[in-house]
Amino acid sequence: MKTRRFFSFFFCILVLLNLSVPAFAADGDVGDWEVEAKAALLIDPDTEEILYARNTHERLYPASLTKIMTCLLVLEAIDNGALSRETVLTASELAVNSIPADGSTAGIKVGEELPVEELLYCIMLSSANEGCNILAEAVSGSIDAFVEKMNAKASALGCEDTRFANTNGLPDANHYTTAWDLYLITRAARTHPDFMPLVGTIYHEVPATNLAEPRKLYTTNYLISSYRTSYYLYKGAEGIKTGSTNDAGHCLVASASRSGRSLLSVVLGAERVTLEDGTVLTKSFVETGRLFDWGFDGFSRKVLLEADELVGEVPVELSQEQNTVKVHPSQEIERLLPNDMNPATDVERTITLKEESVEAPVEKGQVLGQMTLSADGIEYATVDLLADEDVSASRLLVFRRDLLEFLQKPALRLAAAGVAAAAVLILILRAVLKSRRRRYSRSGSRSRRGGGYRGRKR
Repeated sequence: MKTRRFFSFFFCILVLLNLSVPAFAADGDVGDWEVEAKAALLIDPDTEEILYARNTHERLYPASLTKIMTCLLVLEAIDNGALSRETVLTASELAVNSIPADGSTAGIKVGEELPVEELLYCIMLSSANEGCNILAEAVSGSIDAFVEKMNAKASALGCEDTRFANTNGLPDANHYTTAWDLYLITRAARTHPDFMPLVGTIYHEVPATNLAEPRKLYTTNYLISSYRTSYYLYKGAEGIKTGSTNDAGHCLVASASRSGRSLLSVVLGAERVTLEDGTVLTKSFVETGRLFDWGFDGFSRKVLLEADELVGEVPVELSQEQNTVKVHPSQEIERLLPNDMNPATDVERTITLKEESVEAPVEKGQVLGQMTLSADGIEYATVDLLADEDVSASRLLVFRRDLLEFLQKPALRLAAAGVAAAAVLILILRAVLKSRRRRYSRSGSRSRRGGGYRGRKR
């Protein structure tokens, strides 16, 4: 009886495992033209979308663009209370006399006293090299200590190809950076509320000091100033910083706004050229203007993906309600795209699922995969794909799945094999015993029949 129950149990398991229940369906180069400079970058600083990039990680001399970092550290010192804008500093002999005679200065004399705010105007408008050293000594105690602080800050900002050897950008073989790293530094500086008003100033007058009459400072950024020429003026330009040396060429970090959009550009290693009519052009300004035109005129914001758009279906297991669930993006994706690009036809959508199928229960909003949007080798965004509805699980199918997994465990398989072997052995033993009983029974019958022998008849 027990043997019969054992085989009945295994037969039920085999039937259940084969049961079929139907489910009911319910950072290479970017840009197709070349800027006349060693490196260039055009980026939307609000969204960090790159519109143009060329040699952005090539190590180059930054010249006075270095002063963006110097200004940043001084503003942070003010924020931290180490200095105030009104703190009066005295120019040391080292700060003033360590500057080459042909370097740009504000004519500050040894022993002259100027407030921190006025020194910031000196370094960012007229690119005063000695002003950088004076501020460096005030912030860090020495010029060398300040340079170490500059390098530490660059590393903290993620600058991987930057090394500063001085506070101002004077020529040095060990003083270099990249267009991308300058963007990272400028991005950090722009977070300070005093930075953009400072670098967007066209004219400033420094009050008289203990050793000098009032100074008139004019910005060297001709995108915003017509002090020397109106040739480069750019509508919407907001300033930032120029720089030039023989080794660095002409460099410019600039920003501009138009129709609610902002752009930031970095141009390194441009030349100054003389045209046939004798006009002398500084290409850093010309190329920056071209970059801004490229960005403002050639690009517009377009929706690549709606948040409620159903973009695909994922197979569902263990449910009797439906065998698929629809998915939609976790957010709307909007990007700056060339005006002639159609998101519906020109943007490729690549879906990557976490698994080929998902097991019920599925919750609405559950992340089931991702979608990547790209075009012409440019990846615009990667967004999570979410389940559009709840899908409940079938208890029977879940039980079947769990039982199958349980029976597939190595220890259980070994035990089942042992039980099966024991059952076979029991059957064999029973058969042997039954066979012996039959033989014994036949032998006994014959003995009983021959046991009444009475002798031979005569």
